[in-house]
Amino acid sequence: MNEIVINKSDSPADHHAADQATDELMAGHSYDGIQEYDNPLPGWWKWLFGLTVLFCLPYWAWFHLGTGRTIHDEYNNQTARIFNLRFAEIGELKPDQETILKYMKEPDYLKVGMVTYQTNCVSCHGANGEGVVGPNLTDESWKNVRTLEDIAKVIDNGAANGAMPAWGKRFSHPNITVLTAAYIATLRGKNEPGRPPEGNPIPPWPEN
Repeated sequence: MNEIVINKSDSPADHHAADQATDELMAGHSYDGIQEYDNPLPGWWKWLFGLTVLFCLPYWAWFHLGTGRTIHDEYNNQTARIFNLRFAEIGELKPDQETILKYMKEPDYLKVGMVTYQTNCVSCHGANGEGVVGPNLTDESWKNVRTLEDIAKVIDNGAANGAMPAWGKRFSHPNITVLTAAYIATLRGKNEPGRPPEGNPIPPWPEN
């Protein structure tokens, strides 16, 4: 004869206790007939989240309030150091026709002007000088420029009531203006498709 075993957990008292335990877990919220359990996040997780919120305030101040610790600041500082070492070899350049013509034919130093152009000028004048919101630098008509020296002056002092910034106040060394002027002068005559000619036709650059 088989013995019948009764599971004590099936008793009414146990069912009642289980229902009470379930009610305690309920958050008291019901959405479309779906009950929400009160299942809070672990305490360590909430403490960690609070610490990250507190940490972000000094982190933001350290990296964004002029402390010079961002990767952009490090890049600019390193670039300035490299430029200064190179410029020590050639001394301070004069922004005149003779000097600009000379460095238009110096590939190593012309790269300084190219990098400066790509960093600061592309948004207005285009990657190849074709013009975006600023004039096309590859045709024969120029605004505010008739001579090579004028390119350096516009870079240094700006133009169009500030639409063209005065970059001379921002560069770390005056030679950057001269080498950038030399690079921009080499763009003339490439006639890249972009903005139509603006300003007036100007005489050819002098022969060196």
